Amino acid sequence: MTDPTTPCQIVSGPVVLGWRERLALPQLGIAQLKAKLDTGARSSALHVEALDSFFRDGAVWLRFTVRAGRRLADEVRCEAPALDRRTVTDSGGRSTERWFIRSEIVLAGQRFEADINLTDRRHMLFPMLLGRSALQGRFAIDPSRAYTQPRPLHAATDCP
Repeated sequence: MTDPTTPCQIVSGPVVLGWRERLALPQLGIAQLKAKLDTGARSSALHVEALDSFFRDGAVWLRFTVRAGRRLADEVRCEAPALDRRTVTDSGGRSTERWFIRSEIVLAGQRFEADINLTDRRHMLFPMLLGRSALQGRFAIDPSRAYTQPRPLHAATDCP
């Protein structure tokens, strides 16, 4: 039996997000990008165009373009060190080898790093897919909700 004079205990848990949200990739210079949050996908994926690899200081780097919006002016040219190449199996069962980078993500007031594969998602509705490896332990997803968070306009200073 519970004591009715005892105040309720507040239980903290993961932040609940919708199936689609806006996030930022500040290390890549992307202040805002629409992403689909997909607990069925293990890894995260980012749509890139004109992907090239090159060497810098003895390490493999990647140069690519991200279209953060629908206008040509929304193109962001990015460079990042390559993390590695891995085989990824898509939802249709097709396996391809993809480049991965590790990048900082700002979402729902949290700043964290995640491995992201670079691929062609031009036929998808969202330029980024945030998979369960990045979501796990941080967020819970409510598929009946969308865009629950404010736009990350100042991602470089929004959170610790």
